[in-house]
Amino acid sequence: MKNQIGISILSSVIGGGLVLFGLNVFNTKTTVESVSDSDDTSNFISTVALEKECNSFELPNLTYSANKTVETVVYIKTHFVKEEITYDPYLKLFYGKDAYRKRDRHGQASGSGVIISKDGYIVTNNHVVQDAKSISVTINKKTYVGQLIGSDPSTDIAVIKIDGKGLSYSEFGDSDDLQLGEWVLAVGNPLNLQSTVTAGIISAKNRNIDLLTSSYNPRDNVFPIESFIQTDAAVNAGNSGGALVNKNGELIGVNTAIASSTGSYSGYSFAVPSNIVKKVTFDLIKHGTVQRVMLGVNIVENGSQLQSEYNLSTNKGIVISGIVAGGIASKNNLKVKDIITKVNGKTISSTSQLQAEISQINPGENITIELVRGAHTLQKEMILE
Repeated sequence: MKNQIGISILSSVIGGGLVLFGLNVFNTKTTVESVSDSDDTSNFISTVALEKECNSFELPNLTYSANKTVETVVYIKTHFVKEEITYDPYLKLFYGKDAYRKRDRHGQASGSGVIISKDGYIVTNNHVVQDAKSISVTINKKTYVGQLIGSDPSTDIAVIKIDGKGLSYSEFGDSDDLQLGEWVLAVGNPLNLQSTVTAGIISAKNRNIDLLTSSYNPRDNVFPIESFIQTDAAVNAGNSGGALVNKNGELIGVNTAIASSTGSYSGYSFAVPSNIVKKVTFDLIKHGTVQRVMLGVNIVENGSQLQSEYNLSTNKGIVISGIVAGGIASKNNLKVKDIITKVNGKTISSTSQLQAEISQINPGENITIELVRGAHTLQKEMILE
């Protein structure tokens, strides 16, 4: 039977245990023993140079970032009540009709959050505080009552507030500046182990992992936006809502999920990029809801097969497969089979990246879209509503 890999959110139901793992460390060293007369001298010189470069390589010092961030990451515990509806076969038996019983299920869950202002605003995941009847926030062994300011199922981000003054807080970094292979730290409270720091690198950007697909609800204006940062920093249940920071201690993501066949960390973790978090957070604080714009198109990622099937001039970018009547795209004469290649000067290569860029724009702001139509490249400037 093939292993099934699933995506798990990282909030933790209170309870559980610890598993200890042994670790063997093997030191390896590669040396050049000898070179025969037939060996290529240039290859030998390159090998020696490479060995010298590897021996002089030093890992980045992340102590500043770690010490700065642990002061801003909080432990969140919630008491939640969820209504459950169950079918009661006895009512069917005795009364001859289908009947359902309603009951409230009480429970506790825990997760993490990041202080983003000295007066106590905290960003976390929506799933950490969803259905919460009460929220407690612990910072350096001091516990506060948390108030939910607002939540956004579309991005799985929420904001809570505590009554605090002069608190240490994390500053937002620019997630668009992240580079593959860049070192980052994940800080949170996995498995109820508070203030845990792990390190890794940026493994990928703009990942769509279908985590929020079930949240889709046009009636309530919930349109899932996924453009996750993928890292190999170890995270587990309880890391949800915790900080992903760069070497300068800037908040560049909020840890949200892992890819795992067991429900525990298996090497892949995912964070909501800070540029999305920042927009959502400030909107929730200012308006209580997220101010979103809609481009008014249906889209599909381009590729060689699509290019061949529809006789497109390039296999790059995002193809418009449908236009919403009366939407912004319709008003600005965008057409089916137009290929979006850039937004505000940024090259677009995936649907998740396009969604991320649009999600950061406020109503009334200008946007410049570069698109390919047939053999021509066009610039479209429009105001999103």
